Amino acid sequence: MSSKAAIQEFYALKTLAVGGVSRNPQKFGHMVYKDLKTKGYTVYPVNPQAESIDGEPCYPSLDKLPTRPDGVVIVTPPAQSEQLVRQAIQAGITRVWLQQGSESPAVLQLCQQNGINTISGECIFMYTPHTNWLHGIHRVVNSLIGKAPK
Repeated sequence: MSSKAAIQEFYALKTLAVGGVSRNPQKFGHMVYKDLKTKGYTVYPVNPQAESIDGEPCYPSLDKLPTRPDGVVIVTPPAQSEQLVRQAIQAGITRVWLQQGSESPAVLQLCQQNGINTISGECIFMYTPHTNWLHGIHRVVNSLIGKAPK
């Protein structure tokens, strides 16, 4: 579980990459990408299988981005997450949000060994500013039962 301060610091970032963005708007990575864009973040989609997402350029890897983002949201299976974390390390990116299901012990250890400020075990929509009503209710319920970050 991640700390409330780490989550607030992540949301204070201005430029983010989302690794695992799908062309399918119903897929979670696509929803994260769109949500962050609508909230005013500069967001770069990363997917080696897509040239564009919603008419915007999509990048095959973090080292192909036009600028270094402040942080990366990873929405991929753990094997791909490890590749993205390695790319983040090489690019000097020190903040990573591993969406639930993207983490593994190896990925978490890689982050820890390389000084990556990591958020894991948390759904990014639970903490997005001005979240939708469903995630807002879930956030309140979690705080009432003691599952909210400290």
